[in-house]
Amino acid sequence: MASDKLSTYRSKRDFKKTAEPSGEKQITRSNRRRFVIQKHDATRLHYDLRLELDGVFKSWAVTKGPSLDPHDKRLAVEVEDHPLDYGDFEGTIPKGQYGGGTVMLWDRGYWEPEGKKSPEQALAKGDLKFTLDGELLHGSFVLVRMRNDRERGKRTNWLLIKHHDDYSVEDNGAAILEENAKSVASGRTMEMIAAGKGRKPKPFMVEGGNVQADAVWDSNQGLAAAERKAAARDDDERDTVTSVDLPDFIPPQLCETLERPPAGAGWIHEIKFDGYRIQMRVLDGEVTLKTRKGLDWTAKYPEIADAASGLSDCIIDGEICALDENGAPDFAALQAALSEGKTGDLVYFAFDLLYDGGEDLRSQPLVERKARLQTLLSDAGNDPRIRYVEHFETGGDAVLRSACKLSLEGIVSKQADAPYQSGRTETWAKSKCRAGHEVVIGAYATTNGKFRSLLVGVFRGDHFVYVGRVGTGYGAQKIASLLPKLKALETTKSPFTGIGAPKKTADVTWLKPELVAEIEFAGWTADGLVRQAAFKGLREDKPAKEVEAEQPASVTKAEVPEPAAPEPPEKPIRRKGSKVDVMGVLISSPDKPLWPDADDGQPVTKEELAHYYEAVGPWMIDHIKGRPCSIIRAPDGIAGEQFFQRHAMPGQSNLLELVKVFGDKKAYLQIDRIEGLVAVAQTAALELHPWNCEPGQPEVPGRLVFDLDPGPDVPFSTVVAAAREMRDRLDELGLISFCKTTGGKGLHVVTPLAVNRRKPLAWPEAKGFAHDVCQQMARENPDLYLIKMTKSLRNGRIFLDYLRNDRMATAVAPLSPRARPGATVSMPLTWAQVKSDLDPKRFTIRTVPVLLAKTSAWQDYHDGQRSLEQAIKRLAKEMKHAA
Repeated sequence: MASDKLSTYRSKRDFKKTAEPSGEKQITRSNRRRFVIQKHDATRLHYDLRLELDGVFKSWAVTKGPSLDPHDKRLAVEVEDHPLDYGDFEGTIPKGQYGGGTVMLWDRGYWEPEGKKSPEQALAKGDLKFTLDGELLHGSFVLVRMRNDRERGKRTNWLLIKHHDDYSVEDNGAAILEENAKSVASGRTMEMIAAGKGRKPKPFMVEGGNVQADAVWDSNQGLAAAERKAAARDDDERDTVTSVDLPDFIPPQLCETLERPPAGAGWIHEIKFDGYRIQMRVLDGEVTLKTRKGLDWTAKYPEIADAASGLSDCIIDGEICALDENGAPDFAALQAALSEGKTGDLVYFAFDLLYDGGEDLRSQPLVERKARLQTLLSDAGNDPRIRYVEHFETGGDAVLRSACKLSLEGIVSKQADAPYQSGRTETWAKSKCRAGHEVVIGAYATTNGKFRSLLVGVFRGDHFVYVGRVGTGYGAQKIASLLPKLKALETTKSPFTGIGAPKKTADVTWLKPELVAEIEFAGWTADGLVRQAAFKGLREDKPAKEVEAEQPASVTKAEVPEPAAPEPPEKPIRRKGSKVDVMGVLISSPDKPLWPDADDGQPVTKEELAHYYEAVGPWMIDHIKGRPCSIIRAPDGIAGEQFFQRHAMPGQSNLLELVKVFGDKKAYLQIDRIEGLVAVAQTAALELHPWNCEPGQPEVPGRLVFDLDPGPDVPFSTVVAAAREMRDRLDELGLISFCKTTGGKGLHVVTPLAVNRRKPLAWPEAKGFAHDVCQQMARENPDLYLIKMTKSLRNGRIFLDYLRNDRMATAVAPLSPRARPGATVSMPLTWAQVKSDLDPKRFTIRTVPVLLAKTSAWQDYHDGQRSLEQAIKRLAKEMKHAA
């Protein structure tokens, strides 16, 4: 019972002296789990995170406060459970009392657990992943329990970490603490709360009175009091919510891009609308319209907001469009309507229902949500400005062909029984009739003083990369509207970086890269530029920094080709000199064999290598981006001459990044996107060898790689045992390790590192630690291990190669092919797979894409980052004790 869970909480407090809630009052439960973060200026300033679970607030004291930067790992000390009415506490705790000091309600909202485990199971395991939907904090976080912190009655220490998602930031993630210095409940500063000035906090769920606040919490105000009153009014409904409770905003579900619709049963298909994605929230007749990033655009669409005010309480996902004379969505017409303020004819197309009243429908199957949506709109009278989106259950190819014949943008295919999931998922997929893209305007060109074209780019990390000119699609009215916005952003310096950036000429005017444009184009050139691009209009619903190159769709014509024959020939007949388009990169000599076979008698061609990188790229790119990367090229296959390349060369694809490394005048190659992998396949790059640095920081170690390289006559089962021994040793030092094959006869044990932002470790320290670990293993078992490279000493022994952990040293990337017979691959493994019968030869270019889709290997890699500083101290103690 909650009462038992609060015994520690109560034992620490004298409620005759402190006005904190005792938790003795029974309060009504919400139908959603709440969270609060209270800024607490006690002995030292910290932030208290509280997550509602099993009738209490599970609580942690976060010493430095939450951060939006996934690289920041905030110490979170687990404290005693708090009562639920603590969620409205804002005031002062008297000096001399436990936690004496000022308390502010810094953020509050709702949270949801992630993953298949219950939150209780996740907490017990020490790995609680969850999503916050607050007034300040949003998105995915994780609490990871630190090791050996539950011994001898110590408090349990955890780490609070932000996951990479739409709400994370890479730099200064703690800025949100400084930017939000007032209470989300009362608008007061810490000083005002301490002085007893201002108004009392508004309760969480029910509007409270604006009464002058004392310097301490008043139990007659706030969430607990409001819910007690509600419960007293209706004892029979003590366990129900007393009013409809809708979240302010739900991050939308996003589509993957496919060349053609998914086949098979279980999919429905909708028309893809060419407009602005808008989430509609209706509560007590008050309507809010928000963009996919949560911006409030209600004022832009007053007529639609007015039409929606007659709906019952709900949250709907949909798109606002302007229609042309044929009733088809027209993005240019939407732009004109917004710029001229003529929004009366715009239409909101509703395609999903997330909340119906206070009921959260997101876990229900899509077809059930749509049925509820159709009924809700019908009950409200079917206003023509809010329209239900019908769907089709016939084959997706046929629906797409029909859409293209009607000059529509394409279709969206959705799994009929899937829940609604925020973020990009595999259960929604878009297929386009013609290629479209968002780009950022970096310059414009004129001829004889008249506007001619736009020069556009996309962001790749911090780099703004040129992707071509947009020369058509402009009418006199569009230009008249566009030019003032361009002129307001004129600058003297080119915003473009990297290879292929346009040069300054008299007819080019540089711009600050802030305006986002929607274009149509005929595909990508071999060096990553758009072909035959036409301007459609400006977009205001997406920040320029978020515009990145999408995987281009190959369907670019107004008519969709018929499905391929069910049994295509193994080797397509091509004209001599023809090229193949893979993700917009033209692959020359696609049929050239690079490997004689993949242990299956069939040669592996250059085209297959490109498609392999395309298939594994989404997994692989996360382990090489941001790091200088050397490549091994074999233009004539593994039997021909091989080239080791680390620097850029003339004619290098602009799909690759360049990075400067201290001490070397030449720029190093860096691969930050999947198309870049395909671009190096075009150069016959058979192996990829990135640095082991922290992404974006070549001087800082980001992971350790221990290469277990067996000499002659060492059975692979012995290498497996060595890898497991290395894992156990690292585990004793507080490091979490992962294993992969090398693509040859050895294994790699890899441990990700948590980087101290203020004082990161240097490479000599990382290398020294790796040396000491390997030396310790070799000293304890010299008949099996050695740390010298001398080949004459390696018969029957395993070389523990620690030299991968130096500043310019590299290790073969996870999933990289090897330039060796059999087209083997460096395959990530689960530790359950690392057993005596492991056969590394089974992981080839042909087998790995299918195997990768089924494995959970390295799933928690980023959550495994641990401090090397602490491990160095522990190892030093061990070595001193051993001596």
